[in-house]
Amino acid sequence: MKENKKNLRSKEWFGGNDKMGFVHRSWLRNQGYPDDMFRGRPVIGICNTWSELTPCNGHLREFAEIVKKGVLEAGGFPLEFPVMSLGETIMRPTTMLFRNLASMDVEESIRANPLDGIVLLTGCDKTTPSTIMGACSVDLPTIVVPGGPMLNGKFRGGEIGSGSFNWMIKEKQKKDKFTDEDFLEAEICAARSAGHCNTMGTASTMATMAEALGLTLPGASAIPAVDARKKVMAQLSGRRIVEMVNEDLTLSKMLTREAFENAIVVNAAVGGSTNLIIHLIAIAGRMGVPLKLEDFDDLGSKIPLLVNLMPSGKHLMEDYFYAGGLPVVLKELKSKLHRTVTANGKSHYENCEKAVCYNEEVISKYETPFQKDAGIAVLKGNLCENGAVIKPSAATPELMKHRGKAVVFTSMDDYHARVDDPDLDIDADSVIVLQNVGPKGYPGMPEVGNVDLPEKLIMQGVKDMVRISDGRMSGTAYGTVVLHVSPESAIGGNLALVQNGDFIELDVENRRLHLDVSPEELEKRRAVWTPPESHTERGYVKIYLNHVEQAEKGADLDILVGGSGSDVKGDLH
Repeated sequence: MKENKKNLRSKEWFGGNDKMGFVHRSWLRNQGYPDDMFRGRPVIGICNTWSELTPCNGHLREFAEIVKKGVLEAGGFPLEFPVMSLGETIMRPTTMLFRNLASMDVEESIRANPLDGIVLLTGCDKTTPSTIMGACSVDLPTIVVPGGPMLNGKFRGGEIGSGSFNWMIKEKQKKDKFTDEDFLEAEICAARSAGHCNTMGTASTMATMAEALGLTLPGASAIPAVDARKKVMAQLSGRRIVEMVNEDLTLSKMLTREAFENAIVVNAAVGGSTNLIIHLIAIAGRMGVPLKLEDFDDLGSKIPLLVNLMPSGKHLMEDYFYAGGLPVVLKELKSKLHRTVTANGKSHYENCEKAVCYNEEVISKYETPFQKDAGIAVLKGNLCENGAVIKPSAATPELMKHRGKAVVFTSMDDYHARVDDPDLDIDADSVIVLQNVGPKGYPGMPEVGNVDLPEKLIMQGVKDMVRISDGRMSGTAYGTVVLHVSPESAIGGNLALVQNGDFIELDVENRRLHLDVSPEELEKRRAVWTPPESHTERGYVKIYLNHVEQAEKGADLDILVGGSGSDVKGDLH
C-alpha cells in the first residue's frame, strides 16, 4: 500500500524506529497484522457499545466486523475497542446516572490510544449521547453508525410499539383484565427483532439527532437494525471515516452552533423525546458551543409535527423508514435549516435534494402537518425558576391550561406505597407532584415523571392527569407531564416546598408553571426544610453527586464540560 503522507496522530505510536516504536508495534503483531498496517495507514478506532446486557445493542458485535471491511477497503487500519454500555431496560437505578461515566470511558479510551478517526456504534438511549460527548472532548474525525430500530411489533392483528406499550400495562391489568398469558404474548410481539425501540422514543430520537447534527451518513438513522441496508450503511461509514481523517474533518468543524440549531428544529418536526434537551445541551457543553434551555422553545416550539409516530402519533419506525425517513423531513424543513457540513462533506441541502416521500400519512408536508407548533415548551415560574419542559404533542390538549390541588409524593418509594390507596385524597383534577427524582435526588434523574395514575382513577376511565417532577420521562411515553423542574427538590428548589392541597397553575400557552403560595409562606417552609441524606459516601456515585449540574445545563459533571483535545503526554516506558 502507498504510504499516507498525512501527519497522522497514530504515527507517534507506530512511526518510531526506537524502543517505544518497537513496543507499540510488537505486541499488536501477536494478532497477526502485516507490517504495512503500521506504515502510514489511518488507524480507526471502532468504539463498540455492544453488550449482552444492552438488548438494543446486541447486534453491534456483527456490525463492528462490517465497519472493519469498509475501513480496510479505504486503506485504514481498524481496531475495535469496548466501552461501558448502558442498557436502558436493564440497569438500575437509571442509565442516566452512568451516562457521564460512559462518556469518560469513551474520552479517555480515544485519547490514550493511537487513533486517528473514530466510528461510534450506538443504539440504546444513552449509548448515543455518551459516546458523542466523550468523542467531542477529544475532537478527532468521528462518524456515528446508529444500530437501528426493531421491526414493527405485531400483536393480535394490530401493531404494538416497544416502549409505548409499557405505559399501558397498569390499565391493561386493572381495567382490561389482561392475564399473564396475554402479557407473555405481548412481551414477545413487542420486541421481535434486533434493534432499539421502534417508536420515536429516546433511542430513535438520539439516532435522529446524530443524523441531524451531521454525524452520520445521510439516511442512516431510520433503517431497521435487521435490514440489509443498515449493513451497507455500516460498511460505507467505515470507508468514509478514512476519508474524513484524510480531510481532517473533525467534530469541531461539524458541531457548530448552527448544527445544534438544526437538531432542535428536526427534533420538533419528528416529535422527538424531551430527553434530547439534556443530551444536546451536554454535547454542546463539550464542544464549547453556547446552548440554553430557552433555545429549544425559541427555535423549536413553532415547528410543526411532520412525523406521525408513537407516542405522538400511531405509526412506528419501520413505516417511517419506508416513507423516506429523515431525508424527507429535512427536505420539508429546508427553509428552516442552516447549511452546515455533514459527515459526507456535504450539507443537508445537498443530501436531501432527491428525497421522496412514499407515504404522506407517515410524513406530512410542512404546509399540512399533523400538528402545528409541536416541539418542546419551556416553562418558567416560581415552581421552576430555572425552567421545566413539557412535550405538547404527547399531552392532552384540555390539560394544557389547568389549575388543580397538589397531591405530593416525596419519593418513588412514597409513590409506590400510597398511589393505589383507596383513601388517597385525589381526583382527576388533582396535580401529581413527585419530589426528589432529579439529578442529585434519585440520584441520576430517572424516567419516572410519567408515573402511572391511581388505580381508582383508572377504573373511572381517567386517561391523563397533570404530573410534575424534577425527573425525566421515557421518549416512548405520553401524557401531560412537566419534567426537568429546576432547581430540583433535593437541593432546595421550590418543588421541595410543595404541600398537599396547594394549588398549582399550568399554562403552557403562556409558558407558566406557578405554585399559588405566597413568598412569605414559602420562606417559612424553607426555614424548616431539611435536605435528604446523601445516597453514598464513596465511588463514582459520590463523584457524581459532588459534580453533577442541573437539568438546564445538561446534567453533565462540571469537571467534564469542555474538552482536553487529543494530545497526550508521556509514554508507558
